[in-house]
Amino acid sequence: MCSNIRMRCPRCSNSNDRVIDSRTVKDGRATRRRRECNECGYRFTTYEYIETSYPSVVKKNGQREPFDPKKLEKGIVRSCEKRPVSSEQIRELVEQIISRVTEEYPDEVEGKFIGECVMELLQDVDEVAYVRFASVYRQFKDVSQFREELDKLLKG
Repeated sequence: MCSNIRMRCPRCSNSNDRVIDSRTVKDGRATRRRRECNECGYRFTTYEYIETSYPSVVKKNGQREPFDPKKLEKGIVRSCEKRPVSSEQIRELVEQIISRVTEEYPDEVEGKFIGECVMELLQDVDEVAYVRFASVYRQFKDVSQFREELDKLLKG
């Protein structure tokens, strides 16, 4: 198996290499290539990803901003702090949300849709993290709103 793309060797900067092994990773969304420099024999790994375009996010106030997967992940991580939620579970949540958003809204998506997706998926992973996220997302003004959300959670 050989690739026409030539990478520069990290050791000697030569662009004469060969692909030793190639396989798909990240559920088929990336290709991992093991390469060997023909000049110095150094072996290194490269990854090839599909470039993804994201929709614009329409905020509550009507402003638009680019969809930022890191911002999404940061919010979920914050909700899951000190909870038994692994980084792999968080990564899967983020990937599911990104997939849903880009499939259903390729050009523009309302921030509300993203928030609701996070809450829906987070509720199945960790209920405390869900309530934390909901309290920030829904901007609870007092304890009664917090209690209402907990009651829904306990009944549902």
